[in-house]
Amino acid sequence: MRTARVGLRLTPAQRERCFGLLASAGDVWACVLDMNRWRRQRGLPAVVSYQELCRELSAAGPGTFGELDAQGARSVLRRYSDAWFAAAKRRKDGDASARFPRRKRRLMPVRYYHGTFTLEDQRLRLPASRGSAPLWVRLDRQVPYPVDQVRSVTLLNEGRRLFVEVTAEVPVATYEAGCEPDPDRVAGVDPGVIHPFAVAGPDGEGLVVSGRAIRAESHLHLKDTKRRRRRMAPRAPKPGQVGSRRWRKFRARQRKLEARHKRRVKQAQHEAAKTVVDWAVKRRVGTLVVGDPRGVLVLKAGRRHNQRVRDWRVGYLLRCLKDKAEQAGIRLVLVDERGTSSTCPACGRRVPKPTGRLFTCMRCGFRGHRDLVGGANIARRDPGGTITTNKFPVVITHRRAGRHLPGTGLARRDPRRRPHHGTVNGSIGRPRPAPPPGGESLAPGEDQPTQSIHDQRWLTRH
Repeated sequence: MRTARVGLRLTPAQRERCFGLLASAGDVWACVLDMNRWRRQRGLPAVVSYQELCRELSAAGPGTFGELDAQGARSVLRRYSDAWFAAAKRRKDGDASARFPRRKRRLMPVRYYHGTFTLEDQRLRLPASRGSAPLWVRLDRQVPYPVDQVRSVTLLNEGRRLFVEVTAEVPVATYEAGCEPDPDRVAGVDPGVIHPFAVAGPDGEGLVVSGRAIRAESHLHLKDTKRRRRRMAPRAPKPGQVGSRRWRKFRARQRKLEARHKRRVKQAQHEAAKTVVDWAVKRRVGTLVVGDPRGVLVLKAGRRHNQRVRDWRVGYLLRCLKDKAEQAGIRLVLVDERGTSSTCPACGRRVPKPTGRLFTCMRCGFRGHRDLVGGANIARRDPGGTITTNKFPVVITHRRAGRHLPGTGLARRDPRRRPHHGTVNGSIGRPRPAPPPGGESLAPGEDQPTQSIHDQRWLTRH
């Protein structure tokens, strides 16, 4: 299953009706929470199964929740039931931090399944309750899936903007004979903060995806958020008070900027994952062995490093890579990456982890990119199959994720970035050096001189 988010172009009346559907879904959610709290106070068992919740909805009668029809209300009940049983399973497995759904929400997403909606070109008809006028909305772009493959649409709100998530059942990609991914060709993937993905592949090839544009976006967004909060702190309402109109406008603006920042980062992470999968498909890599770094997320390493890990969003990054790998017919294996960046791939001995990007072994003299060293060691931890990554990458391709972010091109500079040169107004920053000739080049090896590695597209743009 694949999901694409599409924006909506609405008239004021259509926008009001869509928000009415989301508010009605929030009322359904609140009713379920209040009902189970009432039953819990009286010692009665909670109603949590989807079938029982649907019977309670039928007893409420039609028209109880405005224009929200029965199918949309049932999608909210299914969401509640799934969340309750997921929390119960986690608590049964020993996770005491799991919590049951008990928080009310003003707006809740509404999902409509196949057969209840109509999709025609860039127009979508959402079902409404009996007696209401049909609700037709216009999409801001074409749905990237064939209409017969679409299985559900979800109406949701993010930062006061309305979107539709279109879920389709897309078959796995097919290839010509001799071009399909080979499961015996293994590549190791090392996720990181500076480089979202560093891939050590077979035949001495590697890929390094830079995420400095993503880090810059997160850093500048954090500075803007702190500046806005300091400015509005004196006007913040006290507990129990209703905020002023200026305060409400500030909160609306803050939610809008937060949603835009999340969309930018998610798009950049999807671009990084797509770059890795396309690179693997061209080299017929059929198995991606990925290091799982989520074990370090609970470690306390100071406020600065904790902030970097929070902005990393490694869970979503791995989901993007897994989704695109399955679509391309590539097997993905998660392994423990502990010690992979401090182990020499040549002699296999442990060395102190370098602080920079260059890994140097004091015993055998091996030198290489630190993230690619981790990728090569991760590839050897594949539990099954033939390992074909014994040769450390000497041909390295550099790519950049987040080219859509402001400030990453010559024609546009992020207005949040401050000038670098003293009191010069409107400075464009430090001058950029001229790029070296050539596109994809060789990394230092036994017989190759040291050369820089650059993206051919970067040379074309610059």
